[in-house]
Amino acid sequence: MRVKILGSGSSVPHPRRTSSAIWVETPEAKVLLDSAPSAIHRMPAEGCDWAGLDAIWISHFHLDHCGGLAPLLFSLKYAPGTASRTKPLRIFGPAGIGGLVAAFDGVNNYRLLEQPFPVEVTETETSEPFAIAAGLTAVTAKTPHTPESHAVHLRDAAGPTLVFTSDTGFHEPLAAFARHTDLFILECSFIRNKPVATHLELAEAIWLIHRAEPARAVLTHLYPEWDATDLHTELAPFNPRCEILAAQDGLMLEW
Repeated sequence: MRVKILGSGSSVPHPRRTSSAIWVETPEAKVLLDSAPSAIHRMPAEGCDWAGLDAIWISHFHLDHCGGLAPLLFSLKYAPGTASRTKPLRIFGPAGIGGLVAAFDGVNNYRLLEQPFPVEVTETETSEPFAIAAGLTAVTAKTPHTPESHAVHLRDAAGPTLVFTSDTGFHEPLAAFARHTDLFILECSFIRNKPVATHLELAEAIWLIHRAEPARAVLTHLYPEWDATDLHTELAPFNPRCEILAAQDGLMLEW
């Protein structure tokens, strides 16, 4: 499994961090987790085969996570690289994803669902496994951020596992959801004294990591306050039990 962090930031404009998007690739599948508006340019910038994308999973309907769906569908419709494509593009998300895509489709008579290839939109059920792409199984869990927000657990038939929380407040069940995964990607918007309950700060993220016991963890959705912070120094009092990285745009992990 190869994972590329396309966007490590938040909704706040930043010179080095774009908004939420993660590329996941296996020998059989190419999946995009969240689709920020910046994702259509970040994919080719990082050498990702965007024209061969198999599936998109959307965690919730804040625009820094789903606002790139319409530009991506618009690009796929008219790009020379997709004119001969026949395999379907599958879009997965929580209840309401169908209505969101339909709304994008209707804007300015764009007809974004009329592609050279089939587009399938599926509203997933919490805790019900589904095949997101060839050889790749997904299951979602509710998170306390918006009414529809979810985290996702991916398992490749060859063995690798990944959990991505997307945006979330502190939620103890996420530790069990990510238990013993190869890679735990979790939001960590703030260092401390978070101004809102619906995001995580470092101590909460570390609590989840300690109890999940992943092989490796990555902190993402980083607000600008992280810019002047040394993660190693901040982590030292917590005695981390696995490798913990601060996401950067372009960070790649492979195993």
